[in-house]
Amino acid sequence: MLHGHERSITQIKYNLEGDLLFSASKDPTPNVWFSVNGERLGTFDGHSGAVWSIDVSYDSKHFVTGAADMKLKLWEVNDGTCINTVNTETSVRGVSFSYCGQKVAYVTDQMMGKDSKLFIMDTRENNEQNANKGLSANITPHQKKALHLVWGRLDHTIVTGHADGTVSKWDARNLAEEPEPIDSVQEHTLQINDLQISQDQSMFITASKDTTAKLWDLDNFEPIATYKTERPVNSAAISPILEKCPHVALGGGQEAMEVTTSSTRVGKFDARFFHLIFMEEFGRVKGHFGPINSIAFHPSGKGYASGAEDGYIRVHNFDDTYYQYQLEY
Repeated sequence: MLHGHERSITQIKYNLEGDLLFSASKDPTPNVWFSVNGERLGTFDGHSGAVWSIDVSYDSKHFVTGAADMKLKLWEVNDGTCINTVNTETSVRGVSFSYCGQKVAYVTDQMMGKDSKLFIMDTRENNEQNANKGLSANITPHQKKALHLVWGRLDHTIVTGHADGTVSKWDARNLAEEPEPIDSVQEHTLQINDLQISQDQSMFITASKDTTAKLWDLDNFEPIATYKTERPVNSAAISPILEKCPHVALGGGQEAMEVTTSSTRVGKFDARFFHLIFMEEFGRVKGHFGPINSIAFHPSGKGYASGAEDGYIRVHNFDDTYYQYQLEY
């Protein structure tokens, strides 16, 4: 159990090898941990507001953060040095490294009369104090504001999740000539709280406030499975182990206002496991004392981590029975 944040966790992220675990919260200081023993390796000091989104490049060289202080920062992982700061007009809600690690896509909030926008910046260029350098596209007023995003296969596309439950696909190679989504689908009825892509980049999963998570085929851009719960789903992740028992993990919980007035608080903060194809729940893990805000599988599939409203990150290693489990059908 890792405790290095003063406020609730907003996002956690493993690097490609899985030896490092990055975390962000509503306090202004992201952390990096050794995943094997939970030792804190260091912090990234420089933001002055809640850090909403983080990502790490495939080679673990660079780390990117987007925060409520209207700044995006690019960091060196090995020494925590900030090498680039981009000032934006509004809060940065989502950030994502491209597969090549040379580009960062990010989305900004809709507030103070400013539109929500999608940007693509080149990490090899100095974009300091210049949020308009690189490619950009307006999201609002044509759509509701975007809160999350991921790169598609081969960095050809970008997928964004929106406040009204819409999921949109953008052509990253042609954003300057076509600054509009090439496809938009609204399968959720409420806000999308998380958006994560599978290890092979063939699928992605959305978690929504409407109490469901949906698995999507990235190429066809349509949902292929729905996982239903009785509470808002704040985060969802796809296991990298897809042979014996392909599955997904969901995390969420009731909002604080609802929890204080509810007589059935026990069991609402579990991490829940569903079979990927048959959509049947087969396991739960308790531990947190607040809604789970972010969940992530270890890249090896041998464990997972979850970060919650209680400010703690819990790192779990699966036992042997987990690998032996097969759903009967």
